Order: sequence, then C-alpha cells, then structure tokens
Amino acid sequence: MQSDHIMIMGPVIIGAGPSGLAVAACLKQRGIPSLIIEKESCIASLWKDRTYNRLHLHLPKKFCELPYIPFPPEYPKYPTKQQFINYLEAYAKHFSIEPLLGQEVQQAEFDTNRRCWWVRTNEYQFVSPWLIVASGENAEPVIPDIDGISKFTGRILHTSTYKNGDVFKGSKVLVVGCGNSGMEISLDLCNNGAQASIVVRDKFHILPKQVLGKSTFALSMSLLKWFPVTVVDRFLLFCSRLVIGDTNRIGIERPEIGPLQLKNSVGKTPVLDDGAFAKIKSGEIKVVRGVRKFTDKGAEFLDGTVEEFESVILATGYKSNAKSWLSDPNFFSQIDDNSEKSLPKSWKGKNRVYSVGFTRQGLIGAAMDAHKVADDIKRDWNSEAWNLHVESKPIFTPINHY
Repeated sequence: MQSDHIMIMGPVIIGAGPSGLAVAACLKQRGIPSLIIEKESCIASLWKDRTYNRLHLHLPKKFCELPYIPFPPEYPKYPTKQQFINYLEAYAKHFSIEPLLGQEVQQAEFDTNRRCWWVRTNEYQFVSPWLIVASGENAEPVIPDIDGISKFTGRILHTSTYKNGDVFKGSKVLVVGCGNSGMEISLDLCNNGAQASIVVRDKFHILPKQVLGKSTFALSMSLLKWFPVTVVDRFLLFCSRLVIGDTNRIGIERPEIGPLQLKNSVGKTPVLDDGAFAKIKSGEIKVVRGVRKFTDKGAEFLDGTVEEFESVILATGYKSNAKSWLSDPNFFSQIDDNSEKSLPKSWKGKNRVYSVGFTRQGLIGAAMDAHKVADDIKRDWNSEAWNLHVESKPIFTPINHY
C-alpha cells in the first residue's frame, strides 16, 4: 500500500451515478458525511456520454425519482435523456454533493486488524469504516466474441457510442441484441432511412409501453397489490396480444414463464415497445436469426442465410466491473456460469460493505437500497466511537501508514 493515506470519517461511495447520488443524499439527511469517488470527469457519465439521443425513461417519472426530490412537475410522463441529466445535476447541487472526479478505483480491501476499508485509486488511498459500491450494473460494455467479427470490414460499434441514426441513412445495418436498447435503436435507424435488421436469437417478452393510456409497469405494480404474479402475468400477456398482436407470427417467441416471473427469477427485463414492433410487422425492420459467424462483408445466420451489411451495432448490454477491484470474493456472485455479469448477494455484506443499484430493479430499486444502506450505517454511526462532531462535509485527515 502507499505510504500516505487519507482518513474519511464517513462512508466512501464508489460511483457518481444515480445510485451514488441517492445514497449520499440519504446519508446527508441522517447527518452522516460521505465521499463519492468517480472515475469519469462528471456525474452520471453513463447517461451523459454513453446513451443515444432519442432515449427517454422507459418507466413513468414517479418510478424513477431519487429520494426526497421529485421530478419538476412540467416534465413529461417519460422524461428525456437531457431532462433526466438536468434532474441529476440539480439533485447533486441541492444536497451539495461534490464527488471526487477522475479517480479510478484500483483496489478496495478490508483491513481485518484495523476494521476499516482501504480504497486505492490512481492518485490517492482512502481509509473508511464503510464502503458502498454504487458503480452500477452497467459499468462496462459487453462486447461478445462472435466468430469472424474481426474479419468484418464495415463499421462496428456498441450502443454505448451510438447517438442517432442519421449517419446511417440509406445503409444496411445489423443490430445484434433485442432488448430495449436494440429495439429502440432499430426504430431510430428505420426512422432515419436505414435498412435495419435485428438479431433475435432467444425467446423474450415484448409488452406495450402503455395499456389504455396507463403505463404497463404502473398497471402491473397496482395489480400485484391484489393478485399473485402468475395472474398479473396472464393479464399482461392478454393485453399485449390485444394491443400489439401475436409476436410468434413474425418470429419473436415468448418464454414459457410470464414476464414478471422471468424478471424476478433471472432478471431478464421485458421489452416495452415504443413503436419498433409495428415496424417489424410492416417489414421495415427485418428480424433475423442468431449470427453463426461474420464474414468480411456481412454475416451468416443460424438458418444458413448470408447477408451483407455496412454496419453492425452491438446492443449487447453492460456488465459490472466491481469484481475486478473489490477484494471480497463472497459479496459479488456470478448470475450463472455463462455470464460475465455479476451481482451482490444482498445490499449488505460482511465488514460494513454495501451495494446500491444492483437489485435489477432500476432506479426504483436504487432508491430503496439507498434508504436501507443509510439506515444501517446510521445505526452504526450512533453506536460506535467514530461518531464525532463533524461538519456536513467529509473530513480528510492525512496520516502516515505504519
């Protein structure tokens, strides 16, 4: 370890996205200072730098609010990307949250002798009784190793660098991945005059974004208060068939279990259709089978067909990077043997390590985690000897390592 380090009187929070801001605000409301460490040069870097322009929140704004501060009343039901960024910046300003930017965590390790966490970044080393992992499920893009992809001579990009479809006008584009991002980007490409094809390899659920003018998500949350998940799933599938039709007819097969059951069991989120399905039904967006291999000019699919493309967009999602720097092999566990993604087993681990935003429940889950973590640390803070008379900002005390 480095010879000098900095003592933090409150928790160290890794990540200045919505999850990190939420837990910092919850701690501040309980009188506990904290320090957010962020590797990028701004807050909410995923939203600012790695999202496409047409992005709106997929759920109504009331389900996406961070603790204590609602969205402005003039915002639409589904705020735009920029409106959400504005909301996060105003949120940080309201709670005087000032993350330490440009600090990439290289290692976070618990010292069993001193009962504290050592967090080493590219510049500093911090020591704190608590560590909160809020770096998110979407820290790094997932780039699949598909046979022959290095031979493809056209343009290849991940959705993290896609902004809009106007530069693809008139060209043939293959979108690999059929989640919400893949479907929306296919729609954006189509609306901008590109010939879009989307790879549908696995079964998945697609639901209308709204039913009878009400959010499908909000409707399902209301129904779950009165009915079991299996009944609500049957109702959602019935509504989906009425609103968007039979997906099997165009090559989109549904899983055997319902959308909410699937989400709860393996975390697979249903696609909330915002117009892409109509384009698929009309043939403007083409559905193709899984990619067997890429060629220099296109792709060969599982059904044996070969097609040429000028660009490939990988809508293959993101993964957490916490296991690469967190020296706690038990806190994060693999979802399955074939997945590079990992999740914590709970919002609280041993040795005062916590996580916020890893519940696969989006922003509403992050807000709930933030309250639980802050409440738990508050009990610690009140009962331990480090409950000192501190100011509202973190105290940094350089000391020598011995």
